[in-house]
Amino acid sequence: MNLHKIKDITEADYGCEEHLDGPHAVLVFEDGDKLEVTEKWIAEQDIKEGRYIWLRDDGSYLKAVRVVGAIIVAEIDSEKEAPKKIVFATQRGYGAMKDGWEFPGGKIEEGETPEEAIVREIKEELDTVIKVERYIDTIEYDYSEFHLSMDCFLCTIVDGDLVLKEHEAARWLTKETLDSVDWLPADVTILDEVRSLLGS
Repeated sequence: MNLHKIKDITEADYGCEEHLDGPHAVLVFEDGDKLEVTEKWIAEQDIKEGRYIWLRDDGSYLKAVRVVGAIIVAEIDSEKEAPKKIVFATQRGYGAMKDGWEFPGGKIEEGETPEEAIVREIKEELDTVIKVERYIDTIEYDYSEFHLSMDCFLCTIVDGDLVLKEHEAARWLTKETLDSVDWLPADVTILDEVRSLLGS
C-alpha cells in the first residue's frame, strides 16, 4: 500500500555534512519503512506524527489527507412511476476548491474508525444522523499539493433534514442528473459506482 502513517520524525544523521536544500529529517512509518525529507518541507506541509504520506511508485511523495465520504442514498416514491433512488451532493463553500461539488464528509480524527468519522462529520456539517450501510470503495487521487485518500460509504438517513452549515448548496441527484453538477476531480472517479447504486 502506498499510504504510510508517520510513527516518528527524527533528525537525519550526516555528521558535519551540509545540504544545499537545508537540514533533513527522517520520517519513520508504522510499517518500519523510512523516508528522508527536508525540514523545510515538513514545516511547509505541517507534517506531524500520526499524519500520512503517499509514496508514489517512482519514489516521489506527497502529504496525504485521509478523509471519509458519505454516499447518502434515499428513495422517492411517485404515484405515476416506480420508486427512484437519489443521492445527496454538496457544493463546497470554502477553501481552494470552493464551489466544486462533492459527496459530504471530512477528516478522520485520531482514534476514530472511518465509520465513526463519517457519522460524526455528517452530524456536525449537516445536523443529520446517518447509518453506515456498507463500505463502497477508497478513492486515491493526487491533487497538486496533496494526495487525497477517501473511504466512501453507502449511507442512509436515520434522523434530520440535512441542514447546510458549511456548504454553499446541495442537491438530490438521480442517475440521469448525476453529471449535472461540476464534481471535484477526486469525486468524479467514483461516479460509475454511484450510478450502479442508483440502479437502472
